[in-house]
Amino acid sequence: MCPHSLQPYASSEEKKVNMDLFHRESLGKDTPTGRECQFCRRADPDFAKRDPMDRLVLSMLDDTAGAHITEDGYVKHRIAELMTKKRPFGTIGAALPKSA
Repeated sequence: MCPHSLQPYASSEEKKVNMDLFHRESLGKDTPTGRECQFCRRADPDFAKRDPMDRLVLSMLDDTAGAHITEDGYVKHRIAELMTKKRPFGTIGAALPKSA
């Protein structure tokens, strides 16, 4: 196959679309080197329902939002962080007596 710059000129009707194999849709079968995020496993009650790729973090990094392989995994990690920070405040407020 000739490089793009060496290909003869073709009209838009004659051009064929070549699929870019690096931007194909992932069907969950391709898993880069990674491991499940242990923080999300403990903090997110819906962790088991996540897409398998959204559970993974890069194996050489800590269990942080930025280590997640997918954007959805990053967002769900951040939500889990916020929920763990919110829970202690909810329990403190529930223990306070009501005033008149």
